[in-house]
Amino acid sequence: MNNLKRYQILCRLKNYNYDMHDQDDLVYHSVFECLVATLLSAQARDVQVNKITKNLFKIANTPQSMLNLGVDGVKQHIKCIGLFNSKSENLIKICNLLINQYNGIVPKKRLELESLPGIGRKTANIILNVCFGLSTIAVDTHVFRFCNRSCFASGHNVIAVERKLMSVVPREFKRNCHRWLVKHGRYTCKSKNPDCNNCIINDLCEFDKKWNI
Repeated sequence: MNNLKRYQILCRLKNYNYDMHDQDDLVYHSVFECLVATLLSAQARDVQVNKITKNLFKIANTPQSMLNLGVDGVKQHIKCIGLFNSKSENLIKICNLLINQYNGIVPKKRLELESLPGIGRKTANIILNVCFGLSTIAVDTHVFRFCNRSCFASGHNVIAVERKLMSVVPREFKRNCHRWLVKHGRYTCKSKNPDCNNCIINDLCEFDKKWNI
């Protein structure tokens, strides 16, 4: 795919309704809450995470208050989502580190974020982007699928796709394109039965097996 097509795709995604807040967006009101919500969202739907954090954040929305709950206390709040055992343990470990090493503040550097238990590159990219305004691009399953299927930024793994995106996405779009790509992959370029007929970039996409055309 050439850069002109990529630019046109990003313009259309930008002008579509993906900027609108919907029930599938994670809800948070601080960097720490964003960190917690993003960690909990692994292998769980955002709408499900929001139901959990709505109550959790009322009693624990800082590292110290979360630490006060302890592992068992956190488990009681998040036991309805996948991997709740390991997520609970990681949250308490993270809170300990934030308090003891970072004065209770979520760090702004990638290496420091990725050193926190359960925080991988994708989560670090999200936090750096949405909380600190950096031009990072997180690659989740939706972004990875869309980028390879459409030939927008092909790569054999998420790191390769991220590097490709960072090299081909113009600076003006880097700040927000992750959100557009996620929603396009979630609602239109779905894993099963992609809605090619109603896709706003159908004529630009290079997927050679388009559905329902």
